[in-house]
Amino acid sequence: MPPSKKRKIATTSIAYDEEDTPATATAESTVLSSVAAVSSTENTDGSKPPSESDVGDKTLDRQQKFKALQARAKKSAERNLKEAAAESQRLATDPNLLSSLSRKQAIASHNLLKADTAAAGEDFERKRAWDWTIEESEKWDKRMEKKEKHREDVAFQDYRQDSRKIYKRQLRELKPDMEGYEKQKMAAVQKAALSGGLEIVETDDGELVAVDNNGTFYSTADSTDFVENKPDRAAVDRLVTDLRKAEETRLRKRRNRGMGDDDGDITYINEKNKTFNNKLARFYNKYTAEIRDSFERGTMI
Repeated sequence: MPPSKKRKIATTSIAYDEEDTPATATAESTVLSSVAAVSSTENTDGSKPPSESDVGDKTLDRQQKFKALQARAKKSAERNLKEAAAESQRLATDPNLLSSLSRKQAIASHNLLKADTAAAGEDFERKRAWDWTIEESEKWDKRMEKKEKHREDVAFQDYRQDSRKIYKRQLRELKPDMEGYEKQKMAAVQKAALSGGLEIVETDDGELVAVDNNGTFYSTADSTDFVENKPDRAAVDRLVTDLRKAEETRLRKRRNRGMGDDDGDITYINEKNKTFNNKLARFYNKYTAEIRDSFERGTMI
């Protein structure tokens, strides 16, 4: 079958097939109409009408730009579709499951390496230590030793040990305001330097040294300047919060030990023993009430 005939346009020398896509035909007709409008405008202004070659070059340039925009839009749509699919897959995946699988994979690799080393008759610990330096190995040993001591130190031993653990926990939670401290220190140094009690001396190497002339700047055992310090509102609120938190912790531990119940004498050492004693009291208190009263009065002896 012979190809279809090409239709010619009077205003331009560009022709296109009837088999082109509707979108392309529409775009080309739009471009050609704009070119015709431009040419008609130029003719009405009285200027020289452009030649057919100039109009054809402009039309071809616009067609190329339009095709480039179409390719760019298609590429953006494909990329957006891929990213949407990846995001959907990532949201559908459970992070706990991924961590569990990675942990199982690490354990399986460890066991496989251990089995291969044992089958070859080599020392597993020595072979595994090849991947670490001496400093890293010593640091790991110290960490494991500290972890073991902490595990053994969890149970209650005495009140001194308990106080030491509370003190260490408070030190870990302490966050000093170093910026405020530096500002207060510089203000105190400037004030003492202006009053003449402190002299700033520069050494040969350029270091600044503060010299106390009359011995009043640096604190001693007889100094009472600390009583004039007035903490800000935030520091006071932080102190009150810490005290309240410590009191709540103390009361909670007291309740857990059963010391917060005002139900008479403490005749148990833990919750299980308390339950057993309550069962005994429910059945035998009516028979032993007189004996217990005699013991409390001291008339039983």
